[in-house]
Formats: sequence, structure tokens, C-alpha cells
Amino acid sequence: MTLQDKTIQNGVSDAVVIEHHDDVALIRLNRPATRNALAVDIKTHLETRIPALMKDSTVRCLVITGTDESFCAGGDISNMADRSAPAVRARMHRSYEWVKCIITGEKPVVAAVNGAAAGAGFSLALLCDIAIVSDKAFFRAAFPGLGAAPDLGLALTLPRSIGTARAKDILLTNRRIDAAEAVEIGIAKRVVPAASLLDDALQLAKELAAGPATSLGLTKMLLNNAYGPIDDFFATEAMAQAVAFGSREFAEGVSAFLGKRKADFKQA
Repeated sequence: MTLQDKTIQNGVSDAVVIEHHDDVALIRLNRPATRNALAVDIKTHLETRIPALMKDSTVRCLVITGTDESFCAGGDISNMADRSAPAVRARMHRSYEWVKCIITGEKPVVAAVNGAAAGAGFSLALLCDIAIVSDKAFFRAAFPGLGAAPDLGLALTLPRSIGTARAKDILLTNRRIDAAEAVEIGIAKRVVPAASLLDDALQLAKELAAGPATSLGLTKMLLNNAYGPIDDFFATEAMAQAVAFGSREFAEGVSAFLGKRKADFKQA
């Protein structure tokens, strides 16, 4: 069955494809022309589909991946024209509905990272419970390059995964993390050839789906509660990003990105 056949059978939005593999739901970000950046249409569908899949009794595990060569290139800068604090916080809080659903939902979520995971794409991969990466994948925080604060929970999930010192190194220096290092330091479970990524991710998801759903859900709950209420973190994150988006440095970062030049933050 081709991908087109599957999308007709399983139901698709243009921006997000949902495929059902027995009791596993595969969520595919489907904007390859923009490297699957989190544009309004993608986020709108994530807001509705992820909570719905978490409530669907026929689904026991979720897998998130991207179409073609990128997992997710991060936020959509074209949707950031209104940088007022109320607008930024409103956008953030809309995203938190599906973000928190991935973290706190009882069903396991696997990230199949097929390529670049940058900025909010890095965040999305770390929201998932387990990540498998292709040998072509890499991670980059990207936020420092724009003069932005980390968002979609990255400052929460990254230090939980690899420790605070390593998280600071990655988030402050904006360096690239290749697939092998991602596995070595604990961002990902394992690296596999690109051609077998989805098969490996779906196999893991089917193993999780065959497990004790109540036990796995309670395990996720206990792990989350061990670090305190996530709502407090997200309130602080939204405030931080609102401040960052209102800064001259962010304006310079966006201008440099759009102009394909290096940002000069000292002169901002």
C-alpha cells in the first residue's frame, strides 16, 4: 500500500498525516517544503489530533515523525509578526494544550527522528518518551541564533534526559548534535539506518502497545510528578519567551535569519 493509499484510508489533513498500524498511530508532519516547521496549519492539527488519539481506545501508542529529509525545523518565523507579550503568550499557551498531552498522556509516544530536529523540532522530539534516530538525523537548539528562549518544554525535558551541565552546553552554545552523540549522551535510544527508521520505530511502538497500559501510564505519571508540576514551568517559559520576542536581539536574529546573514547581537 502506498503512502497516498494509506492517507486516503486513514484520514489526512494536508499538513499532518495520520496512519494507523494496528493499535499504533503514526503522526507524520507533512510540510517538507518548509522542512516540517510548526506553521499554523500543523499546530492546529496537532492541537486536535493528539488529544483525540490519546482518548481513542483503539490506539495504545503514538509515533511522531516528519516527511522526507527533516523531522521538524522548528517554529514558523512567518507566524511571528505580532511579537507583543500578550500575542506571544497566547500562542505559547495554545501550543501547550498538545505539548502537555504528549508529556502527561498515559500512552507512550515514540519520536522517529528522520532528519533535522531544530529549535521547537528538537523540543518536539524530547517531549516524546523514547526517541529513535536515523543516521541522517541531527539536533540543534537554534534558539540562541534567533535571540529567543528555548520553548515547547526543551529547558525542562533536555536536562531531565541528559543532566543540567550537558543541557547548558547544548542550549547556550547552539552546537549541532549528530545522531551518534545523541545516543551517547541520552537524547535518543538508538540510531538506525534511515531506510529502516520507521520499521524500527513502529516495531518498538508495537512492543509498547502490547504492554500493560495501566502500568505504563502510571509510570509516566510518576516520572513527571517526580520533578514537580509542569504547569509552573510552562507559565515561566511563556513569560520568558514573551520577553525574548520583545527584545532588540530577537528582532536582529529574525532579520539575520531572513537575510541569510550572521546576526550581530552586540549591535542590537
